[in-house]
Amino acid sequence: MIRNEITLQKMFSMIVEELRENGRWGTAHIYQATSNAFSAFVNNQPLPLRKLSPTVLKRFENHLRQRNCSWNTVSTYIKTIRSTYNQAVDMKYVRYVPRLFEHVYTGTCADRKKALETSDISYLVRETEMRMQETNYLSNNQRTRVFFVLMFMLRGIPFVDLAYLHKRDLQGNVLSYRRRKTGRALTVALTPEVMQLVRLVANRDQDSPYLFPILQSEEGSEAAYREYQSALRCFNQRLSSLRQSLGMKSALSTYAARHTWATMAYHCEIHPGIISEAMGHSSIAVTETYLKPFSNKKIDEANRIVISFVRSGGCLV
Repeated sequence: MIRNEITLQKMFSMIVEELRENGRWGTAHIYQATSNAFSAFVNNQPLPLRKLSPTVLKRFENHLRQRNCSWNTVSTYIKTIRSTYNQAVDMKYVRYVPRLFEHVYTGTCADRKKALETSDISYLVRETEMRMQETNYLSNNQRTRVFFVLMFMLRGIPFVDLAYLHKRDLQGNVLSYRRRKTGRALTVALTPEVMQLVRLVANRDQDSPYLFPILQSEEGSEAAYREYQSALRCFNQRLSSLRQSLGMKSALSTYAARHTWATMAYHCEIHPGIISEAMGHSSIAVTETYLKPFSNKKIDEANRIVISFVRSGGCLV
């Protein structure tokens, strides 16, 4: 195939192969999912990269929305195509076209609340701490509850980071690890209550390097990645069952623990910069997407106060 006739699908295939060779299974999964979605959009017909245009991209965006993809999913797919296109430009496979992605969505939408209500997270924490003192045996429901509360108390640790924690990462009551997404080093001092939770669900296999019995395969292998994906699906299913059994209003998911910690910190008037550092975000802009729905509430409340002030002739009500 001549260079200027390389297709988007071929570029996807090349990138996915390289990512897999480097053990970047999660990123490879995103590129493959984007390739599959785009192939479905063009009815499996190859698209030469030189024919990628703002019109094609806009049609793809509309195609995704018509299939009920969220704006964040749309953004992920479009950004993945943009990354693929940029790599093709760097490799001289296609000529750079300015503003090609200007009119399609590549942002982060924070219009859906993922955090638990204060009453729900308070109930979960209190009940978990109380029940863990009553028994050493945990049912699946109880174990799910302990892991969720543990994720919250470890400053909203993502499930992927929890799954890959090693026993050596915990020295005394200090947990040190690197975010798998950003590579940032984090250190968390564990309270006695959190240490109790850790001991309750810690890995009993002395030959395993992992702190928790979530993974068995060697870190960095495709088997470990597939194990993690399976564990993530299972954990979210159990969280959904836990929510139903408790009659909670809030949605329970692995994301909820992280968003809830950020939201509770925000309600405690902790500066977003500190929240960002605590969660290992790549920038404060990421933190602000977590907090945007709650920031909007404060803005709406401010607007209500201003309108009331004007209506009352300058007296606060």
